[in-house]
Amino acid sequence: MKLEEAFGQILRQYRKGIGVSQEGLALKCGLDRTYMSSLERGKRQPTLKTIFKLAKALNSSPSKMIADLETLISSSSCD
Repeated sequence: MKLEEAFGQILRQYRKGIGVSQEGLALKCGLDRTYMSSLERGKRQPTLKTIFKLAKALNSSPSKMIADLETLISSSSCD
């Protein structure tokens, strides 16, 4: 699994966990819905600034998201 795909899985899990749509999360972060979709599908990589925006909108912290990402990629093969 690629790092981008793993981040997308984590992002989708967090988003669904708070019951918000891609569009709703994008609006909260000031991002485009298509960009949000690309992130979740592992087609784009977020900047640090975007990770911080996402974490805040998802009622989490960047460090928690990255820790969950690290756990996910350590349990699978990552490119």
